[in-house]
Amino acid sequence: MSNSQFGPQLHKTFPIYCNHLQHKLLHYSCLAKMIDSYESVMQKIFAIYVAIALIPAACGSAAANDVAAACDATLYPEACAKALASLTANAGPKKPAEMFYVSVEFAKSRVVLARDVALNLTSASALRASTASLSPSQGVDDCLELLDVTLEQLNAVLHAKKGVTFHDKHTWLSAALTNQVTCAESLAAVPASGAEGDLLAGRVEVVGQHVSVSLALHKNVKDETTAPSVSVGGNRKLLEADGGQQFPSWLTASDRKLLEASPEEVQADAVVAADGSGTHTTIQEAIEFVTLKASDDGVSSEKGGTKVIYVKAGTYKEYVNVARKQKNVMLMGDGKDKSVIVGSRSVGGGWTTYSTATVAAMGFGFIAKGLTIINNSGPSKHQAVALRVGADKSVVYQCSIQGYQDTLYTHSNRQFYTETDIYGTVDFIFGNSAVVLQNCYIQPRKPGGSQKNSITAQGRSDPNQNTGISFHKSRIQGSSDLGGTATYLGRPWQKYSRTVVLKTYIDDSVSSAGWEQWSGSFALSTLFYGEYGNTGPGSDTSGRVKWAGVHPALSEEEASQFSVAEFIAGNYWLPDTGVSFISGL
Repeated sequence: MSNSQFGPQLHKTFPIYCNHLQHKLLHYSCLAKMIDSYESVMQKIFAIYVAIALIPAACGSAAANDVAAACDATLYPEACAKALASLTANAGPKKPAEMFYVSVEFAKSRVVLARDVALNLTSASALRASTASLSPSQGVDDCLELLDVTLEQLNAVLHAKKGVTFHDKHTWLSAALTNQVTCAESLAAVPASGAEGDLLAGRVEVVGQHVSVSLALHKNVKDETTAPSVSVGGNRKLLEADGGQQFPSWLTASDRKLLEASPEEVQADAVVAADGSGTHTTIQEAIEFVTLKASDDGVSSEKGGTKVIYVKAGTYKEYVNVARKQKNVMLMGDGKDKSVIVGSRSVGGGWTTYSTATVAAMGFGFIAKGLTIINNSGPSKHQAVALRVGADKSVVYQCSIQGYQDTLYTHSNRQFYTETDIYGTVDFIFGNSAVVLQNCYIQPRKPGGSQKNSITAQGRSDPNQNTGISFHKSRIQGSSDLGGTATYLGRPWQKYSRTVVLKTYIDDSVSSAGWEQWSGSFALSTLFYGEYGNTGPGSDTSGRVKWAGVHPALSEEEASQFSVAEFIAGNYWLPDTGVSFISGL
């Protein structure tokens, strides 16, 4: 090979070598031109050796560039760079999936650090409580529970079982971030004292940043199963049982039969009766019993059968907690206003919002049917939750949820409500789940003092969360004593609040403005509020507020993104059960 041929040939072979390392050497053409400028063969050979020696560093720079580019697309670039620092030490390009899973592992390590502090604080709190009368829970108690849930969710992402989809992981990461926001709120409301309390708050903030980073990186991971797209044309489908009732397809055929059956037709695992005629006199005792029985039978995972607890007609003054490990629990009552669960905890009474719930459900696959759940604190006690749900793939059917401020806390994960009545005043449907309320009755009631009513306060805090509130084919109708109380469809609790109202009847109790500010201009350009195909005197959108994030006339395609099938992927999780279904609007 002549000297004149050597330089051009280097242009061809040098990038091939780097491609063999799965990356083009940065600026190889500049090096080649430099080598080509040398006159003697020995000079050229020496220059080639120098260039080859630079390849690892150049490829290392490529890794750093990949990490930097990925991190720049997150809300927290510095936290992202810290999480992915180990990747920049290794040569070669970095695939999105590799960066994503490293970020989740790092987030998990931060959760462990935060949990250690929370555990120390709760141990000290328990010691103090042992010498005092029963008192409201502390913010740190909420945090410990939520950090445990977060660890479980991140492990589910990292060690995904067969059949886990992109949408599943997206949901669990969205919920994990919501947990940190809730923890921070609880700590602010009922703080843990001393330096360790401040340390916990700081570590929870760090966890939130790293989960947000994982959420942002996850959207670039393309090698996972995704939910199938759903036609939005004439072939739209929504799951429908034989009797015409509609349910999401994550419910098994046996679960659907349970929802359609009367209590007399069901062989319950436990029967609760206040008069002693059942197997238990309290609902909580029954929950502990069926959970223990399922564990003894070797049924403890999501695939375990549904544990049915029949709650006989009567009034139960207790606080019910279906914890994260208590999966596939169904509470079946005798019907609205017959099987009634009542509580009275409130923020005004010193509790955190999270801990005020009369019924709380965090266990996967929770189902409630035929119950009335009440928080009777009244409008003067501020936040007082009747039902809080953070259970993934949960269903609430033919229930009545009654309270005033913060009645229904749709905390996190995927939820479906149908034929359910919800009563309240301020922000009475709130939280950060991906939830569809279909064929439900929503009643704003008379608030206390000079309060205004807001039906929703959706809590999406990150643009990458797949969360929001969707009303579909429901009815919004104010109580008869509402009078001239200003009532709005919702207000933005968090920066990326998202709520839609689809094919729903809206009466004249709802203000023509439709939506209310939270505080000044906060979130007005980043929220997403949409309406489509609504009816009734309150559905006229001509007077709606003109904020950038308000969409009073969604297209059919846009509205379909918030249907059961698209929004909570309800037609995908379980195999076909043979039940006909329609998904969409």
